[in-house]
Amino acid sequence: MTHPTPLPTATASTPEAIPVTNPLRAPEDYRLPRIAGPSVLVIFGVTGDLSRKKLMPAVYDLANRGLLPPGFGLVGFARREWDAQDFAQVVHDAVKQHARTEFKEEVWQQLLEGIRFVRGEFDDDEAFDRLHQTLRELDESRGTGGNHAFYLSIPPDNFETVVSQLKRHGMAEDRQGHWNRVIIEKPFGHDLTSARQLNAVVSQVFPPESVFRIDHYLGKETVQNMLAFRFANQMFEPIWNNNYVSNVQITMAESIGIGGRAGYYDGIGAARDVIQNHLLQLLALTAMEEPNSFEAAQLRAEKQKVLAATRPPADIAAHTARGQYLAGWQGGKQVNGYLDEDGIAPDSITETYAAIRVEIDNRRWAGVPFYLRAAKRMPRRVTEVALQFKPAPHLPFTAAQTAGLGVNSLEMRIQPDEGITMRFGAKVPSTQMEIRDVSMDFNYGGSFTETSPEAYERLILDVLLGDPPLFPLQQEVDLSWQILDPILENWESSGKPEGYAPGTWGPASADAMIGRDGFTWRRP
Repeated sequence: MTHPTPLPTATASTPEAIPVTNPLRAPEDYRLPRIAGPSVLVIFGVTGDLSRKKLMPAVYDLANRGLLPPGFGLVGFARREWDAQDFAQVVHDAVKQHARTEFKEEVWQQLLEGIRFVRGEFDDDEAFDRLHQTLRELDESRGTGGNHAFYLSIPPDNFETVVSQLKRHGMAEDRQGHWNRVIIEKPFGHDLTSARQLNAVVSQVFPPESVFRIDHYLGKETVQNMLAFRFANQMFEPIWNNNYVSNVQITMAESIGIGGRAGYYDGIGAARDVIQNHLLQLLALTAMEEPNSFEAAQLRAEKQKVLAATRPPADIAAHTARGQYLAGWQGGKQVNGYLDEDGIAPDSITETYAAIRVEIDNRRWAGVPFYLRAAKRMPRRVTEVALQFKPAPHLPFTAAQTAGLGVNSLEMRIQPDEGITMRFGAKVPSTQMEIRDVSMDFNYGGSFTETSPEAYERLILDVLLGDPPLFPLQQEVDLSWQILDPILENWESSGKPEGYAPGTWGPASADAMIGRDGFTWRRP
């Protein structure tokens, strides 16, 4: 079966990816889904939470939607004393518990035929020989065509060992008509130096076009809708600049603590975990210029221009804030403070709240502060991008008439309650002239009957298709660290983070930080 060449999506109106039409080519039938060709997905770190809760359910959901071919294989690699049947049961249980779509026995049986397991350590040559033999067997029995994607759902410290083993055992080189690709999970290093070292390790084995860096936020339907919202609608472009926008606030708040992630989180913190990747990518999509097309090279070029123009604050102490959540009550329950969590050192200075101000030195955004904040133990879970607008230069109303009028804003909600809200002033129904804030809402759930696919569904499918627009290049990773590194270095020499009560919007220093510019934080 011949599959059309995949192209990036133009809209979020259907769960399948919709190709952008090149005006020089014949029109595409938008009803046709993009289906991956014959291929194998190998998951290293298959026993972890990410694999169980996200990756294996995403594979099933793709199969259930008819987006995986009959010639597909799924291989788990781990040191557990499992055989293929044990691994198949693990996949089955993960799918039943976490899959987005309905469980269908016929879909599961088709997927089951391609499931394999390889036991071994990362430095075990015999295990990688078995992996190579397993891939050859799948190529023959399932017709997977020599096309293999290796998902490194493992700590970055193990990347060099695994990619070196893949090269040593002949599983990394592309051959005529066949491909091998590697998928890397964040974090992409812990600073600029380590990120470049990590890239050097991977690039010795895989060429840049075969390296897919996963930032799952870029796979979210609502993040992609930001592009449709900005560039498919003429009405917003005239005000999308420093003539009208006073500030931009990008927030990722979580109501939970670190849970059982102490081993990962301590020493990483909110800025490295979220701001360096998710929030700076949201900034780039918010502030970028219109690309000539949504081809990967065009989209990445515009994002890189924005990140290259983004500057950390000159006075880091005044225009950043960090905190640690304390013990207390949240949602009717008593919760531990960060330093009381299992596995956290009592003198840890890792922040669970991070807020920074950056500016973009270009004509469109000069003088507009962008505030990025990420935190745990907040009052609610929310991720959003909010543009706040300057007040009208003249108001022909009395102060009493506009007492209920706030600032105009445009809020793009990434999660939950995905949608867009516009806030503006309107007259209260009465005989008096009284202006009050009102909202105009677009909600995905109320506007579309289709449910949005999970981010990992979209991203895994794009890897199998070789479609790269949603995957950041190393240049974007480097630019993000260049923005964040000076802030992290300042924090490391500044003592302990300020404490804040659980269920609040963070430390007092964060309010003071934004207050210096004459603004206040949004309370979503």
